[in-house]
Amino acid sequence: MTDGVHLAMWSGPRNISTALMRAWENRPDTRVVDEPFYAYYLHETNSDHPGRDEVIAAGETSWQVVVDQLTAPVEGVLYQKHMTHHLLPQLPRDWIPALTNVLLIRDPAEVVASYLRSRANVTLDDIGIVQQAALYDELGADIPVIDAADFLRDPESHLRWLCAHIGVEFTDRMLHWPAGPRESDGVWAPYWYDAVVASTGFEPYRPRAAELAGAALDVAQRSRPYYEQLYEHRLQLDA
Repeated sequence: MTDGVHLAMWSGPRNISTALMRAWENRPDTRVVDEPFYAYYLHETNSDHPGRDEVIAAGETSWQVVVDQLTAPVEGVLYQKHMTHHLLPQLPRDWIPALTNVLLIRDPAEVVASYLRSRANVTLDDIGIVQQAALYDELGADIPVIDAADFLRDPESHLRWLCAHIGVEFTDRMLHWPAGPRESDGVWAPYWYDAVVASTGFEPYRPRAAELAGAALDVAQRSRPYYEQLYEHRLQLDA
């Protein structure tokens, strides 16, 4: 059997990562994996996330087991939705270059404002932008960077580019999907996925005002240089 494609999308929370997972899962040749390191991350950090005990009980807390699952031979496409803040310092990275990796970024002020609708507090590590910049440096300049705002302005062109990048045919099934939950959704879906569960496609981009203060504003401001570094290298299809 010829091995398929292990497509790893590295995002932070409150991006369009779950909608992208829906798009890829709507392909007949693709299986998706939703945040496979989440249980490991919560087990190691003891972070007080919504549904923490459920996530740990339902997931795999051994990073070695998760890595073996993510790198095993596949047919078609294995779409991996990852959160970069799950890559704790003690988790080895030597397996990541074997995947086809893409970074998905979003303006940190928008990320923080959205994040605080599900949790009472936010830290710099929670939103994953610093970790995305570190991963970009580790993997080299060949890793594509996609900005969520750019993507939502033209989802079809970006999906066509991604399909060409990994060598599969684009299908317009990626642009629309049935509303409702999926068996592939993590058990944390009731806490985070309301909008995506109700969706049937990508929402048109619209700027979102983010009125932040105090610690939340500090997190957004400290994240911005890392976001801007990645933004300079983003995919620009109209260039």
